[in-house]
Amino acid sequence: MRAPGAAGRWALAAAATVWVGTLGGLRFGAVVAVVGAALALAAWSGRHRAIAVLLALLCAGAISGSSAAVRTQSTWSAPIPEGPISLIALVVEDGTPERPGVVRPEAVLVNEEVVRWRGPDLGVDLPPGAVLVAGDQVRIDGIARARAGRVRGDPIAGRIAARDVERIGGGRGPLFAVGNAVRGRVASVIPGASPGEALVSGFLIGDTSHVPPRDLDALRRSGLTHFVAVSGSNVALFLAGWWLLTSPLGRGSRRRFAIGLVGLAVFVVVTRWEASVLRAATMAGLILGGAATGIAVDGWMALGGAAGVLLLASGNLALDVGFQLSVAATAGILVGAGAAGTRRPRWAWTVLAAAVSAQIAVVPILLWHFGSIPLLSPVANLLAAPLVTVATIVGGLAVVTGWAVLVTVSSGLAGVVLAIARLAAAWPQLGTVAVLVVSATGIVAINRRLRPVVAVAAALVLAVVTLAPVILPSGPTATVFDVGQGDAILLRSQGRVALVDGGQDPVVLADRLRSHGVGRIDLLVVTHGDADHAGGLDGILADHGVGRLWVPRYADLGELVGRLVDDAATAGVQVEWIDAGSPLYRLGAITIEPIGPQRRYAGDNNGSIVVWVEADRSMLLGGDIEAIAQIELPAIRPDFLLVPHHGSGSTDAQWLADTVGKTAVLSVGENRYGHPSPEIMTILEHSGAEVLVTAEQGDVTIELD
Repeated sequence: MRAPGAAGRWALAAAATVWVGTLGGLRFGAVVAVVGAALALAAWSGRHRAIAVLLALLCAGAISGSSAAVRTQSTWSAPIPEGPISLIALVVEDGTPERPGVVRPEAVLVNEEVVRWRGPDLGVDLPPGAVLVAGDQVRIDGIARARAGRVRGDPIAGRIAARDVERIGGGRGPLFAVGNAVRGRVASVIPGASPGEALVSGFLIGDTSHVPPRDLDALRRSGLTHFVAVSGSNVALFLAGWWLLTSPLGRGSRRRFAIGLVGLAVFVVVTRWEASVLRAATMAGLILGGAATGIAVDGWMALGGAAGVLLLASGNLALDVGFQLSVAATAGILVGAGAAGTRRPRWAWTVLAAAVSAQIAVVPILLWHFGSIPLLSPVANLLAAPLVTVATIVGGLAVVTGWAVLVTVSSGLAGVVLAIARLAAAWPQLGTVAVLVVSATGIVAINRRLRPVVAVAAALVLAVVTLAPVILPSGPTATVFDVGQGDAILLRSQGRVALVDGGQDPVVLADRLRSHGVGRIDLLVVTHGDADHAGGLDGILADHGVGRLWVPRYADLGELVGRLVDDAATAGVQVEWIDAGSPLYRLGAITIEPIGPQRRYAGDNNGSIVVWVEADRSMLLGGDIEAIAQIELPAIRPDFLLVPHHGSGSTDAQWLADTVGKTAVLSVGENRYGHPSPEIMTILEHSGAEVLVTAEQGDVTIELD
């Protein structure tokens, strides 16, 4: 174990003080800076110089935090023109049709006349085929809405639904030109056509936009996410190639330092200034600067210096999960460096020591933000680390040479890493209680006489905490999952399972199914093709055995459901096209009867599958049907109603009043559509029905017996 020296301890203390000050500034504003400055002056006059310096750093951190808070609030409160807009803007964050981008307005076009407008940052939702590349200047035509929020952590004042995007030119000079050229080269050689290729891009430049969401979740649950969070090893590999390329210019330590700084700046642009990249690049810059000036800068000094400098430059980093994890993991690796000693094989023990120490360091952060940590992450890291190293090196060579065989090799190795992640994702996760048990065990086990007893007790407790089966309901139930803006309903009876829709996010759905102990799905119903009903079902056939798939007979399936049907046919899953005349399905004590769609409708929402669910009590699941389809349903009054279309104003008021029974459930999350409609909520309140909203209650479980 390598403990920090005096300089390292001072650097860490300084960084911690700045971090505390930044958090105070974000929360309480400039008052923390004023108090810190007063205390610093008092300490300096009292000749407590070290304390005075720390208090001055606290003050500086508070200024950074309060400034960041002011910038965020000014962005959120800035007025923007709503409605049709033609905008000339600088791209701040990359965007694709799947991931919104961020732009900084420079001008608007009024009757094709350019009017200068330095507006606040705006999110951009892109049409199919359009892209935004950071550093480019673009013209965007679309519809603007004032909607304060964040896009990948960046505050925005509103969003633009873009109809057309035109690149006008590069707007940030040669650094972005070189960085974007390198990034474009990676994308052209390794386009991410397969999950393995997409992961190689993540290894090289941290771009995981093409990695399937379920695989990203598997990497997180297995403790392997750090391999796509660009770190010091990536910086070292890039600098080695950069210096090789610029070797004719790099004679002399100071010149090499300057060239190295330029290389680091290019690398930051290539990897899109993620928090871990900024930390690693700043540490490398400090170490290079020390070498150029003859000052010995070790890892601890570089870590403390990098954290402090970055927090002073951008106070928002204090709350950034990626930054917190990056700093903590690096500290853990520094602690574990050398812990392997002379054990053989050296590489295996080194990887294991680094993985264990880094995992211990990030435990509090993971528990705070995610609620659990992977128990066997060190094992997964031991298996994956050498594969990642080779895949990264081979992938880098592929980018330089363009040889397809190297792409195949690197993506094949990355595919093995994904296989490890998928396997390890199913391993036990430790919650807070289990972590406390492990921690207490480690402390007590220092006493040699107690070690056997403690080991047995800890094993028993961990087995109970991590391996205890999910307690399943004894009778027939319906659970409306809290999946945000969308629908996903789980039906259970006598050990059998049906799932109606899957929300919009495969990771969220997978988490809900996992928490409810769902393995095989006997019946999968896709009411229609909207993304907030079918998007979460992407890849579900690979994770769960499915007995039968229902899709609507008349509605346009769209790409999502069309792909699901093709995958089902390949997997041998029985696919049935459902309308009001289709046979009912028995799920244990539950009867699932299709009562819609009644016919072909002009709109796909009205073509949703409508099912009547009945055991001792009944429930109506109507997908997104609207007024026309609602009034054509038979006169029914279920005990429980999942309000169609998330409480949209397109619901027929009289039909709702006549149909709602004892309980109405609204499956809704944050949205820009105004769901649920105030008029619909008024009708439900006047009906006397109990109203349950997933955004407020979370998962809503209904007993049907």
